[in-house]
Amino acid sequence: MKLLVLSGVFVLLAFTSCGQEQPPARPNVLFIAVDDLRVQLGCYGDPVAVTPNINRLAAKGMVFNRAYCQQAVCNPSRASLMTGRRPNTTRVWNLSTHFREALPQVVTLPQYFKQNGYHTRAIGKIYHDPAWAKDSVSWSAPEILAVTGTKGKYTLDSNLNKKGSWKAGATERANVEDEAYIDGKVSQAAVELLSEIKDEPFFLAVGFRRPHLPFSAPEPYWELYDPAALPLPKFRQAPANAPELALHHSDELRGYRDIPDEGPLPEEKVRELIHGYYAATSYIDAQIGNVIRELERLGLRENTIIVLWSDHGFHLGEHGLWSKTTNFELDTRVPLIISAPGQEATGVRSDALVELVDLYPTLAELAGLTLPAGLEGTSMKPLLADPDQPWKTAAFSQFPRPWRYKKQPAIMGYSLRTADYRYTEWQDFETGEVEARELYDHRKDPLETENIAGKNEQAKNIELLSQMLKEGWQGAVPEVK
Repeated sequence: MKLLVLSGVFVLLAFTSCGQEQPPARPNVLFIAVDDLRVQLGCYGDPVAVTPNINRLAAKGMVFNRAYCQQAVCNPSRASLMTGRRPNTTRVWNLSTHFREALPQVVTLPQYFKQNGYHTRAIGKIYHDPAWAKDSVSWSAPEILAVTGTKGKYTLDSNLNKKGSWKAGATERANVEDEAYIDGKVSQAAVELLSEIKDEPFFLAVGFRRPHLPFSAPEPYWELYDPAALPLPKFRQAPANAPELALHHSDELRGYRDIPDEGPLPEEKVRELIHGYYAATSYIDAQIGNVIRELERLGLRENTIIVLWSDHGFHLGEHGLWSKTTNFELDTRVPLIISAPGQEATGVRSDALVELVDLYPTLAELAGLTLPAGLEGTSMKPLLADPDQPWKTAAFSQFPRPWRYKKQPAIMGYSLRTADYRYTEWQDFETGEVEARELYDHRKDPLETENIAGKNEQAKNIELLSQMLKEGWQGAVPEVK
């Protein structure tokens, strides 16, 4: 201590002794959500995808090769991630239920950061898109651009002036600026907000809508690709022996005016849709790059945890399906990248089985916060130091049939992904009676072309996997030391 006398006033100055380290500043969190993004990215080995900004983030972080959502449709998946609870706890299995109906006092992920002194903000789609899905207690200020109007999806008069349903063309290719669509506006708003909140610990959630249908993107992103060179679906039939419960009629896509109501799509339309998906993905990559570059310009990058995730995967004609809403690998597997200050392993991949429900405890622990009670995921923080250590033996997803309902589903498909297999039981939701089973051997059949659950030689395997499914997620998580 030093005691100084200035003009008769005693001033006490405290200082840190030489060599003593100051406690590190609390890390910020940049929480990037992308809707309907499958692992069709350069950093996941896609040879065609033009995603330089996401690739750059991956080079400074960790790519999780085996990350899975808990239910492959927007509202249930996001409710699960944001509360750290699984769908049967949130009681959200459809697009019309708010998680606070079943869990009115639950503390969401951003809410928990807010309770611990963080300034929490949301731009774009973080929860579900409609206005009723907002959750004001999660944030320090009202959400920005949380609801998408028709003009956010389309810019061309031919699409904007369609009567009836808002669904017009399934794709839109327009010679417009990035900000003409909602995601360009979201990116711009995030860049502007960073300057406002840079001087306090923040949790900034930025949610992008594309590549969700319609596949709308400005002309330059379409020009990145030669449609004739884009990969077409490798397997377009339903899996052999798959139960009808496992499939659907691609209703989400069928509602667009340029898509036939039934039957296979013309080859030209298949190519156009795949081109649109790639273009929309590159458009989102550019928006993500804008936000991260601003973070770097402000000198905040080194003290910010960045996580990029998608709420679920997507079918682009594989299995004869379009969109999501199944328990197949293409719908449940998601891209997940984490880059954190002081992360020991960067530019590497982990094959550990992880789940979106794990993000709540992971981010809380990375920020030095005590984990709250009631979370149903496992912190992935140890994997950031040692990505190859023993980890979960399974990841769990589920999907109901029918899934558009008012109270609760009749049948629930519970799906288990191990290192080698995907096993699914379709159970009567009330009684638990098994109506149908699926088993896919990913060592021999990564495209899930044949359901082998009915084969005699799989009886023992079915018994073991069924028991693992019955034990649930807690039984799949070993003690992490």
